[in-house]
Amino acid sequence: MNKYETVIGMEFHAELKSKSKIFCSCSTEFTAQQNTHVCPGCLGLPGALPVLNKRVVELAVKAGLALNCSVSRLSQFDRKHYFYPDLPAGYQTTQLPLAICKGGHIMIETESGAKKVRLNRIHIEEDAGKLVHSGESISASAWSGADYNRSSMPLIEIVTEPDIRSAAEARDFAEKLKLILQYADVSDVKMEQGSLRCDVNISLRPWGREEFGTKAEIKNLNSFKAIQRAVLYEEKRQAEILDEGGLVIQETRTWDDAAGVTHSMRNKENAHDYRYFPDANLPPVIVEEYWLKEIAGGLPELPQPRKERLVRQYGLSTYEANVIVNNPALAFFFDGAAALFDEPKTIANWLLGDISRLLKAREGEEITAIPLPPAHLAALLGKIKAGEINLNTGKTVLEEMFQSGKGPDEIIKERGFGQISDLSALEEAVLKVLAAHPQPAEDYRQGKKQALGFLLGQVMKLTSGQANPQKVSAMLTKHLEKS
Repeated sequence: MNKYETVIGMEFHAELKSKSKIFCSCSTEFTAQQNTHVCPGCLGLPGALPVLNKRVVELAVKAGLALNCSVSRLSQFDRKHYFYPDLPAGYQTTQLPLAICKGGHIMIETESGAKKVRLNRIHIEEDAGKLVHSGESISASAWSGADYNRSSMPLIEIVTEPDIRSAAEARDFAEKLKLILQYADVSDVKMEQGSLRCDVNISLRPWGREEFGTKAEIKNLNSFKAIQRAVLYEEKRQAEILDEGGLVIQETRTWDDAAGVTHSMRNKENAHDYRYFPDANLPPVIVEEYWLKEIAGGLPELPQPRKERLVRQYGLSTYEANVIVNNPALAFFFDGAAALFDEPKTIANWLLGDISRLLKAREGEEITAIPLPPAHLAALLGKIKAGEINLNTGKTVLEEMFQSGKGPDEIIKERGFGQISDLSALEEAVLKVLAAHPQPAEDYRQGKKQALGFLLGQVMKLTSGQANPQKVSAMLTKHLEKS
């Protein structure tokens, strides 16, 4: 790869959060039995006429605003003709010259600093059906069937300019795009379910050459890891062809995740091969000024402004703000808890520590929800701060809150976790420990201050962890330094 520069453009298909499909009232529910959410329109039957879903246009505009695009006041739908079993009408309704959004950009991080990756456009289109393969992949299957539940699902396609130069940049762009769409609340972006899918167009050119090389398109990558691995493989494959004096073919390829390789599917068509023309059954889409302002006014706080606010408003470090905001479940929980408990750094420490640990054990790689309300954590931290329970007991209560869904008051009462702060009770425990362990007491008096930790631990053990450790430490010190 020292001889070649990688040039990458990416296309993302994001299913929009609409309860019905783009041109009919069929449900968009994901888990339905195959071929049950269909109608004459979904199945491409003659005479079925489309009616555009207004919610789809609204979500597309919202996505465009979140991604720094300019919104087209006039856009139109076109027919893209190709013949494949998952496309029963023989054409896909999409947008080509007059897309709903133009331009836009996302900032990514590279080894040399921040970099702007430009968007070419965002357009609305209908999804095709889904081929169900008998094997684990299309290349390993004896037969395939068609499920048309996904046919006419509402999509936006987000197309970048060829500004990306490495597998790492491609992954970072995909991660940032997904996060923005999540915060904008336009798509659930569940890559494992196919509601966010990525195609990567990749070519190589000798360093210093302006002209692009011949590109291959890798279809339907459904994880960040797959995007990065597929780009690295394709770089190597194309470099070997060029080193041997061969020509890279413009084609569409599929990614075999198990084998870690791409396979040829078909020659890649050019735009004229699809015979685009305006769809006469659908009028142009006009976005009036009042509607655009209304959609813009409903746009929520996006990731970058949110990170800046957490640093500015709550004094979090850039690292803490990044980790919290990069997971919407943590970010929304943090704001809820911070409104109820006035120590945001403490909340952040618990979110990044014990809560993240419990969530990863519960959900695996991706954290999608926290199984308790922010008010429960705020109440728990308030009890620790007030000395009603100690820190270790608080961690135990948190784990039970995760498991049972109960609030901290109920758990503390049921388990008898109240912290012992009564001075006479603590005095009795301290004297018992000092009498039972004269050697550590003598060690402390001889200058071995670490012996205090051992004695403190013995008092905590004697009181089943319920003693107030600050009061016990002060009491031990007083008795040990008395003689």
